[in-house]
Amino acid sequence: MKKEKLVIIPTYNELENIRDMIQTVMDLEGDFELLIIDDNSPDGTAKVVKDLATKFPERLHLIQRSGKLGLGTAYIEGFKYALNQGYSYIFEMDADFSHDPKDLIRLYKACAEEDNDMAIGSRYITGVNVVNWPMGRVLMSFFASKYVQFITGIPIKDTTAGFKCYTARVLRAMDLDKIKFIGYAFQIEMKFTAWKLGFKIVEVPIIFTDRTRGTSKMSSGIFKEAIFGVIYMKIKSIFKSYQSINRI
Repeated sequence: MKKEKLVIIPTYNELENIRDMIQTVMDLEGDFELLIIDDNSPDGTAKVVKDLATKFPERLHLIQRSGKLGLGTAYIEGFKYALNQGYSYIFEMDADFSHDPKDLIRLYKACAEEDNDMAIGSRYITGVNVVNWPMGRVLMSFFASKYVQFITGIPIKDTTAGFKCYTARVLRAMDLDKIKFIGYAFQIEMKFTAWKLGFKIVEVPIIFTDRTRGTSKMSSGIFKEAIFGVIYMKIKSIFKSYQSINRI
């Protein structure tokens, strides 16, 4: 069977969500495959994944890591796995249902049928589509994206979005080992790099719903990385030539 669609979900202590998330993705039309990258969750998240892998042996995959190594490094490891295995469309998604798994189909169609290189599940392309967040967090997220747009010039409204579909050619064109940020700034750096390389990016409107089970991984350190990392990234880009590392 052709390896086409791989959804990458990093996890740390997502026992309350992971079983339902896996089943929901497995039930979607289109035979999405799922790669869970677990950072040694003490709550037994990885054991649930292993148990369910016997039910979906061809579609559910697991990478276990030694500890909390950061969101960005988890995705980079997942991207390399996807490229080595020959997947055509690679997705990022959270484990906590803040991203609706059904929207994976819309992101896929935006790339596979509408000829985009990258599709972003956007909270801000049609206003502010966020549910269950306190107003302070909504404003912080919204104006963080405005700040990134102002500093970098990137024509994307939801620059910190973590719900995305990449075509393999986008990831092949990047030097993934040089993507260094680990939190929100990782999401910004990936979009900025794809944009600078000239890829066609589209924002697909979604409704983002804050988690109802488990604990948020947001921290002040992650937010600070985004604020100061954007300035560093912009300055570095002035002296950098953006060219694909592979012929596409």
